[in-house]
Amino acid sequence: MSRESETAPGGTVAVHRENDVLHLVIDRNERRNSLSAAMVDTLVATLTDAASDPALRAIHLGANGKDFCSGVDWIAPNDSDGPRPRTGDLVRRIPHTSHRIIELLHTIQLPVVCSVRGWAVGMGCNMALAADFTVAAEDAVFWEPFLTRGFSPDSGSTWLLPRLIGLTRAKRMLLLGEKVSAADAAAWGLIDRCVPAADLDTSVRALLDQLAAGPTVAIGLAKQAMTFAQHATLPQAMHQELYDLELSCRTSDFKEGLTAFRERREPGFRGR
Repeated sequence: MSRESETAPGGTVAVHRENDVLHLVIDRNERRNSLSAAMVDTLVATLTDAASDPALRAIHLGANGKDFCSGVDWIAPNDSDGPRPRTGDLVRRIPHTSHRIIELLHTIQLPVVCSVRGWAVGMGCNMALAADFTVAAEDAVFWEPFLTRGFSPDSGSTWLLPRLIGLTRAKRMLLLGEKVSAADAAAWGLIDRCVPAADLDTSVRALLDQLAAGPTVAIGLAKQAMTFAQHATLPQAMHQELYDLELSCRTSDFKEGLTAFRERREPGFRGR
């Protein structure tokens, strides 16, 4: 992956690799790390590249500053008096931009860890929910403000929230616009865990190290199978599991896992 970092007017998504882990870091503190159109494009392009990169074994999505992400800029600061978008603009454009980020985070066959400080709002909240593991500092707040602004929910919130926390709590977040603390988010199962702010980086690092040392192909297949199973019957889900099992049993990591079991040692998976 040749992309080192991408700079958008007024904001940056820093992209760097650390061994076999890809780090995506949002940096636009003057606007609480809201995403500009160019930053959205960077995330889409980078995640798309990552999906086919055989050397990667985990992805980290984070942010610099006191907040994670306050959403997407629908109207650029200096464009409020400009021409109105064409009819149907959102329907044509958004599936290939911000919605594509949510889809990629949720379906990419690599484990995704998200670290959250401060506000995770709208699109920022839903990126955190689409990750496989979200670790939040105690000061984090998750908020879906769509209806409080007069428009309907977006970026996967109506799909993600009911599956994570049930319909009643999802309605409180979406219809009432209730803010959820990191502690409550962890207790509800909205995120993986809540940790003291001082421990956030260490906790995320340990989780990334654990995931990157795992059997990458099997992890990706298991993630894909769980997504499929949300829409499938039990027989359909088990049928899909058989195909995934057939593939994973042909990996080098499967052979290493069996050898390590016989030799009574920890496996040294290589992600292949």
